[in-house]
Amino acid sequence: MVDLVLRGGTIVDGTGSPARRGDVVVRAGRVAALLPPGGSREETGTVVDVSGLVVAPGFIDMHAHSDLAVLEDPAHEAKVLQGVTTEVLGQDGLSYAPATPQVLEELRVQLSGWNGEGLSLDMSWTTVAGYLDRVDAGAAVNVAYLVPHGTVRLVVMGNAARPATADELATMQQLVAQGMRDGAVGLSTGLTYTPGSYADDDELVALCEVVAQHGGYYCPHHRNYGSTVVESYRECLTVAERAGIPLHLAHCHVNFPRNRGRAGEVLAAVEAARGRGIDVTLDSYPYLAGATYLHALLPGWAHEGGPGVLLDRLSQPRARERIVHEMEVVGSDGHHGIPVDWSTIVVSGVRDATLERHVGRSVAESAAAEGVPPAQLYLDLLVKDRLGSSCMVEVGNEENVRTILGDPQHTVGSDGILVGSHPHPRGWGSFARVLAHYVRHEGVLSLEEAVRHMTSTPARRIGATDRGVVAEGAVADLVCFDPATIRDNATYDDPRRTASGVIHVLVTGEFTVRDGVRTQALPGRSLRRSRGSD
Repeated sequence: MVDLVLRGGTIVDGTGSPARRGDVVVRAGRVAALLPPGGSREETGTVVDVSGLVVAPGFIDMHAHSDLAVLEDPAHEAKVLQGVTTEVLGQDGLSYAPATPQVLEELRVQLSGWNGEGLSLDMSWTTVAGYLDRVDAGAAVNVAYLVPHGTVRLVVMGNAARPATADELATMQQLVAQGMRDGAVGLSTGLTYTPGSYADDDELVALCEVVAQHGGYYCPHHRNYGSTVVESYRECLTVAERAGIPLHLAHCHVNFPRNRGRAGEVLAAVEAARGRGIDVTLDSYPYLAGATYLHALLPGWAHEGGPGVLLDRLSQPRARERIVHEMEVVGSDGHHGIPVDWSTIVVSGVRDATLERHVGRSVAESAAAEGVPPAQLYLDLLVKDRLGSSCMVEVGNEENVRTILGDPQHTVGSDGILVGSHPHPRGWGSFARVLAHYVRHEGVLSLEEAVRHMTSTPARRIGATDRGVVAEGAVADLVCFDPATIRDNATYDDPRRTASGVIHVLVTGEFTVRDGVRTQALPGRSLRRSRGSD
């Protein structure tokens, strides 16, 4: 019995092959047949006319911060209405599993600028399996998960700013191995975020070796996007080579004015590594501003001891003086070794509604309005909002974005932060923006190549071998969009506007979007690793 026929569309199958007209037949959640135009006339079941639309595999967001949103927000329209059917979570070395109850409470505070506090959730899981079980209860999208190195370090070492002992490293290896057995697809690190920034390369290699044994990959947020950006990418390549593990470079951007035009140097290092046999992929978002939680810009030493100690430290005059000197004169490690320009730091969200006047303004603008130095306003805001503020950092380079987009193993990762009253538009627009701006208007990529970057290439990296293509037998994660009208509507001034031009979206053959409207279906499940040794 055929469940569904998508009739008369243009199939862009995700492999990079030329588009072709045809009918797609879906049965029991999989693509049952690809037929010539009109070849499905004898088929029964629901028939949907998709003439004029592209039928493609559902898009895979290779770098998402929807760890709590997929559980708290059943509609999840920011991603679903872009055609996203899978998100890769556990990014930047910081997420919510594996964890202890105490660590979860710390993470609620530390990550509130990324994810909110999850106060409506019963966050009683302690393992990767427990978290993924919550996803399996029903979600708008599928979820693949990376074991977060920083969280593992918190469980074992707290916020200690030192190398791990042999016993601590062995315990971390055990936690990572269990996370992989629970279904994680790899390991993430956040090497500008504490406590991950306290780890040396030997620690990373030792943990990556465990992941490699289980068939996973390494996904680093590397140590520096500014003063030593190329060297930091090379460090990631070296760690992967030493550990014998596939590498996926998270949000592969080359930022700050001093690095304009240097993306080619990064890609040259990547290509040389591929020549040595290292399997390297990467992702980027199609915008110039970055985004993170506001206290991430602080020097790493200021975070030692955890959020409570940090808040006390921010009230001590001598510590504040040292922080300001490092941020404004030296360049803190939290700001990638470059002295901060407060006009580039825009507050995008706050926890305390009485501080809402700062949202949408740069720190420099708010400081001028209140007649105080920018650094004072910044530190006071962190204390008053109890580290709940998020920000955008306007330091990108368009030529570097275009260069990275052209790498053949590039994928799209929104890095979308969905909380705050004025968040980055990339959470609502990344995939539509690639297709509208960089394909239709600028011609940086062909339609077929752009779809490949969003589908089969990321599917291969996460080990979802039966997804990411429109082919007989593949899981029917599909998107039907109008190539002439798909566009991102979210802007920096109005960031929560959903994309347009996505007409239908299916997850495992079930409509999550029908005729441009989000359905109530929650067919998303965890995509647990099923390869490698145990």
